[in-house]
Amino acid sequence: MTEMEFYEVVAKVISQEGTCSLEHKVGDEFHIAERTPADMCPWAFYALFPFISVLQFGGEFPWEEDRDKTTVACPDPANPVVFELRRLRK
Repeated sequence: MTEMEFYEVVAKVISQEGTCSLEHKVGDEFHIAERTPADMCPWAFYALFPFISVLQFGGEFPWEEDRDKTTVACPDPANPVVFELRRLRK
């Protein structure tokens, strides 16, 4: 069995409206490898996790032009924080 390639992913806040309870703001970056970043909102992380997993294991999204990026919002509709997820190539 061959070993799967594993990539680090960076989640960058690209948009934030209202009041984020953890004060995430545009420009914040979170590096995600084997552990959840301690300072990242857990609700946002849970929403991003399926997309992070795809990027970490080499997958891509057919609706994205760049196979190393996607955009996902946190689940708070009144105070949305939008993240760009970017796979880091080795």
